[in-house]
Amino acid sequence: MMQVPAIARRPGNLQAFRISPNDSNYFACLFDPLADGVSFTLVVEIFLPGGATPPNTHAIAYESFFVLAGTGVARAGGIEMPIGPGDAFVLRPGVEHVVENTGNTKLYCLTFMTPNEGFAELIRGGTAVELTDDDRAVITGTHRHPVLLG
Repeated sequence: MMQVPAIARRPGNLQAFRISPNDSNYFACLFDPLADGVSFTLVVEIFLPGGATPPNTHAIAYESFFVLAGTGVARAGGIEMPIGPGDAFVLRPGVEHVVENTGNTKLYCLTFMTPNEGFAELIRGGTAVELTDDDRAVITGTHRHPVLLG
């Protein structure tokens, strides 16, 4: 069977999932092994205000984050760093980490894990959720950044 030379997604066709019903973050799936047969997972991870990942590690996978919108803090290996739009970081395998939304709006991160290490299975095994208009605006780059007066 011949593979298509490129896999494409349109924002209107994205599927989103919350891993557990009480989680404060959810994922808009861009590409992953289950849907696309690739070796990595790429999602937009969306954190509600005050939301955070549980402390977690990956045995062999690198996980990288690029902040699209919002503010938060990333904790990894005893280091804490504030994060905001345009910030990027990579977590090495075996490093326990947490990403937390410390702002009063949603935090959006483009999250990439390679190899997948069960990430797509965990996400897609969760509950389907609908993306909001605000979520789609951030994903498409059409959202308006808040204006800070001072």
